[in-house]
Amino acid sequence: MNYILIAVLLITVAGTPWWPGNSKLSENATAFGTINEPGMVTVQGGRFAMGGHENNNEQPIHTVTLSSFKLAKYETTLAQWQQVMGSNPLGRTDCMDCPVTAVGWDDIQTFITKLNTLSGKTYRLPTEAEWEYAARGGTKSKGFDYAGSNDVNAVAWTFANSGSTIHPVRQKQANELGLYDMSGRVFEWCTDWYDEIYYANSPEHDPKGPATRPHRVFRGGSRAFEPAKSRVAYRNPFRLGYANLGFRLASSL
Repeated sequence: MNYILIAVLLITVAGTPWWPGNSKLSENATAFGTINEPGMVTVQGGRFAMGGHENNNEQPIHTVTLSSFKLAKYETTLAQWQQVMGSNPLGRTDCMDCPVTAVGWDDIQTFITKLNTLSGKTYRLPTEAEWEYAARGGTKSKGFDYAGSNDVNAVAWTFANSGSTIHPVRQKQANELGLYDMSGRVFEWCTDWYDEIYYANSPEHDPKGPATRPHRVFRGGSRAFEPAKSRVAYRNPFRLGYANLGFRLASSL
């Protein structure tokens, strides 16, 4: 199946796998200094056509209506992760404004819990529907294939232009909502469990994915993959965390 191929490619192409030893987070890790919270964009709720024609798991295209929410302007950076967790999953200091990667979905939940305690906020991961709606530009959408343009090079780092390097945040053009890097650079975790045929039975209002499955959904494309995987409709599952997987935060209104 398609997601199995993606899982293999994430390991072989990324070059920097997720090791269990690197994901272990100190129980005594604390933040230092003022918490560098993410800049958030308010995404006005509305209706949109979710899905695409390229892959079976993007079909059927269906109408979704979402409540308003907030989404981070860019992916959580290594500096933000280290400040909250007191750990550096990649062990690198040369690009602290690069997105944090090599963290699994469960690791991110620990990060969010600690950040919420320190900030007094209620951050979370976006649902898959929220992610796609925001990537498409929400109520300001112009119907682009990628997040902010039909020219993938204008908005995304992919295998074709990245030099196999993860670049700092906000170097490409933002989309219609002022969100950066929702296409390309690193894939992004969503909160939903993955179901290949979920779209056939998805509720119209604020869908949150199936109750449980073996894998979580990731979205958004990657610097190590072809541009087609940076389309706003592209979706696939994974379980752990690798060098091509990061995340951005959301919150409810």
